[in-house]
Amino acid sequence: MSAAPLAIEDELRRLVEQQLGARVERIDVLAGGGVSHRGFYRVSLDGAAPRSVIARVDRGEPGPGVLPEPPLEPLRTFLEEAGISVPRRLGGDAARRIDLLEDAGSTTLEDAVRCEPAARRALYEEACDWIVALQALSDPAGRVHAFSRRLDATLVAIKARRFVASGLPALLGRAASESEATCVRAAFDAVVEAIDAAPQRLAHRDYMSRNLLVRPAGAARRRLVLIDLQGALLAPPEYDLVCLLRDTYVVLPDAEVASLTERVRERLPDRPDRASFARRFDLLTITRKAKDFALCHELAARGDASWLPFAPATIGYVNAALARVGSDDARLAALARLIGAAS
Repeated sequence: MSAAPLAIEDELRRLVEQQLGARVERIDVLAGGGVSHRGFYRVSLDGAAPRSVIARVDRGEPGPGVLPEPPLEPLRTFLEEAGISVPRRLGGDAARRIDLLEDAGSTTLEDAVRCEPAARRALYEEACDWIVALQALSDPAGRVHAFSRRLDATLVAIKARRFVASGLPALLGRAASESEATCVRAAFDAVVEAIDAAPQRLAHRDYMSRNLLVRPAGAARRRLVLIDLQGALLAPPEYDLVCLLRDTYVVLPDAEVASLTERVRERLPDRPDRASFARRFDLLTITRKAKDFALCHELAARGDASWLPFAPATIGYVNAALARVGSDDARLAALARLIGAAS
């Protein structure tokens, strides 16, 4: 970890000392994944309880192709009041877009399953349980902006543009032609049609292993803590499961994915039938993972090649999903041929 910039450090010191009445011992920068305009800092406190807090500083504008998102509050409070395992808020300054949050540690689900392979099934079952819990929530009072946002044609079109701009050229070794771009857009339109006809339930939207922190074994509370919440919206019931089980960073065996998805399907508020559930799972995999594949190459073009090792598995998810649903729709079949020939 590195030290925070002096301007941010001074700002955080003043805020923490004013609101928590504790002297700041050290401020370290936490890795933000390279894709966010947010900064995260671990603020260590001298002789205080808690011993540290996480400062979330939301500054600047989102990167290219990323739409602005609502602030963390009141969504975080809404989820906490509903019993969802999220970091507690210990203070902050809305005007300066700073939140002081519970420090739930640095161990992600990605880290934990590599260090504790025997615990993987239990951790993934708990992660699936939180998806079920999220989908049971509603907001009749209209407090939370997430319930007025949804995965729609605009968001899917952004994923298509990113895949055309960065993902497809990485496969082809050249810029995509207009006919190839049209092929991608048409296939993604097929996904939009399925989304529009699906039930809409609250989704985290980026429910992957790096956004689930894991408390130590034996912790009094549930082990997983959901972070990076602000992008939440309404989406088909399969969306968060796609993020979790078709994760860029942790590739699970197909049999385990099938077992977990069935375990969740039966407990969802809408309890989709198996065929509809499986088809939407694959359709959402295509758009989500095509965008993630593009992201790996976008970051490499900006000088961060650390994501490239994840690219083959990511496009592999897309190919496998297209193989299962391509016969359903000529637009999907065309995309399967295009990507298959280039992969």
